Amino acid sequence: MLRWPSLCYICRRWPSQPLCTPCVERFAQPTLRCPTCALTLGNTHHNLHLPLTARCKNCAEHPSPLDACVAAVSYTFPWADCIANFKFQADPSLARTLAHLMRHAPWIEPALDAASLVVPMPLTPARLRERGFNQALELARHLAPNKTHAHTLLRRGDSAHQVGASRQERLNHVRDAFWVATERLSAVRGQHVVLVDDVMTTGASLYEAARALRAAGAAHITGVILARTEARDARQ
Repeated sequence: MLRWPSLCYICRRWPSQPLCTPCVERFAQPTLRCPTCALTLGNTHHNLHLPLTARCKNCAEHPSPLDACVAAVSYTFPWADCIANFKFQADPSLARTLAHLMRHAPWIEPALDAASLVVPMPLTPARLRERGFNQALELARHLAPNKTHAHTLLRRGDSAHQVGASRQERLNHVRDAFWVATERLSAVRGQHVVLVDDVMTTGASLYEAARALRAAGAAHITGVILARTEARDARQ
C-alpha cells in the first residue's frame, strides 16, 4: 500500500511516518516490567538479574486479577502528548501507528497470537457520544482485526471523568461497572482473552473488567496496554 509522507508527531520531521524510526528508537526502548501490572521494575540496567516472572511489591502482596499484563511504553513524554491527540483531539487516524508501536513491543505479539478473543475496554454510551469513537476499540481493530469483538464487554452508564481521582475513588467508581453480554458468554467461556486499553493508571478499570471476564468463565486474561503510568502516579 502506498503511504504518503507526513510529519512525525514527536519531532515534527518531514517527510516521515507519523512516528519516525529515530523517535521510536529513542523513546520506546523496552524496559523490565512487572508481568501482572506492567509497572517498570526500577532501573532496567540494575535489574537485569531479575527473572522475567519477578513481580512488583504490590502484585506480590495483592495478586492481580489479570494473568499477565504488558505495556508498550510508559505514560510519559512524548507518549502522553501522542495519546492526548489520539484520544481528546479526535484523531483516530493515529490508531494504526500506535497499534503498530504496540505490536512490536516485547510480549504483545505473542499474547495476541495466543488469544482466541480480543476485547477492547468499553466506554459508557455517554462517553462514546462525547468522544465519537472508542480509542481502545480502534487500537484492538488494528492489533487483531479477526479476533476483536466490540460488544463482548459492556459498561454501565455512569460517565464521570476519572482524571485526577485517587486510587480509592477510581476503585469505588468502577465497582461492578462491567459485565459480559449474555449472547457472548459462550464465546468467552474457557478462552484466552486479551483485554486492550490505551492507558493504565491505577488499574482499577482494567482489573474490574478482568473480574467480569473471569466471572464469565475466561480461562486466561492478558491486559495489553499502550501506555502505563509509573509507580509514583499509579499508586496515588
